[in-house]
Amino acid sequence: MTTSLPRQDRIRRALELLRNETTDKFEEIIAFEPDEFTDPVLAKEERDYIFGRVPSIVAHSSELAKAHDFMTVQMPRNNLIVVRQKDGSVRSFVNLCRHRGAMLEEREKGRCRIFSCGYHRWSYDPDGKLRTITRDSTFGDIDRSEHGLIEIPTEERHGFIWVVDNAKAQIDVADWLGPEIDGILSEYRLEDSVCFRAAGFDEPTNWKIMQDAFLDGYHIQYAHPNTAGKIIHTNVMAFEDFGRHCRFIAPRKSIDRFLEEDPGDANLDKYVTETHFLLPNSTLLRQPDHFQLLTFRPHPSDPTKSRMEQRLIVPTIEDSGMPPEKWDRLWNKNWEILLAVLHNEDFPLLRHSQVGMGSADAGDMLLGRNEIANQVFRRETKKLVAQGRADNA
Repeated sequence: MTTSLPRQDRIRRALELLRNETTDKFEEIIAFEPDEFTDPVLAKEERDYIFGRVPSIVAHSSELAKAHDFMTVQMPRNNLIVVRQKDGSVRSFVNLCRHRGAMLEEREKGRCRIFSCGYHRWSYDPDGKLRTITRDSTFGDIDRSEHGLIEIPTEERHGFIWVVDNAKAQIDVADWLGPEIDGILSEYRLEDSVCFRAAGFDEPTNWKIMQDAFLDGYHIQYAHPNTAGKIIHTNVMAFEDFGRHCRFIAPRKSIDRFLEEDPGDANLDKYVTETHFLLPNSTLLRQPDHFQLLTFRPHPSDPTKSRMEQRLIVPTIEDSGMPPEKWDRLWNKNWEILLAVLHNEDFPLLRHSQVGMGSADAGDMLLGRNEIANQVFRRETKKLVAQGRADNA
């Protein structure tokens, strides 16, 4: 297993695996049950004991570039307004008026100096303070400081906005990531990049089925024979296990020129894709010239539904050195290719997988020794649920 090696050494390790027609592997095959993707009781435990306890990414920092920029996010436990403050910080609040529970903001994103409820026009400042009670002389006296918006723990780190989906929780992203992954993300300087485009897709598929598909280097040539299968080698992964999180390098087929010759001191970055799994629900793909972030969230009540969000994170126009038209054309083309693969190849397969998991006599399922990132994902989510159950026993 590859651990704590410089990037060029890890790439050469992947090249050696490719030459030997193998991959890094775990010691055991792991069995699992199909009801892990259909059980409503387990689904609620995952919402509470995973998303209600640990940080997960909701956006790239550039999506809220200026003061009063906001976005709304449906998390597993709460519907949120995430808003950039005047002082540059980011705060999140439950998207709900404290009067009678009407939703404050229905738009996906925008800029707003005052959030106003459409029911009775109570209004709130971007910092969550209750600003206005309409016809307050007839409503009665209340302590306005006690009836502002409910705040959700939020932190901005490494160019991402993270939340813990629980008003009673605390957030410490560096502690959650651990020194290895925190250091790795720091080196990437993703705060200096921009999110060229982001989109979300509500799918009739459990979030773990979705997440599993984007940690899997075993399916590429079979599920994507005419797209990714022509670019990336299947079932070759130089892997690092950091406990909660992991990453692996997969060689692109362009590296084949070095199968019979020594690359020497050549920089091999352009010949690989590197996948990072950030527990609980994010895949960060490092491509030769950009990053992709894929996140997967459970539906608030239905275990057979989830939301996937995709973000294309790229160098700024200034850092790219490209004319704006060329920059825009390049990343638009890249985005359209990504969408086509999702909608034509990934989503249909995963929807059918969810249907199959609902069979009464589905039988046991298996994760192979070669499905290492999938094993990490299952191992760590089970730990979080087990810890939550123990704490509430």
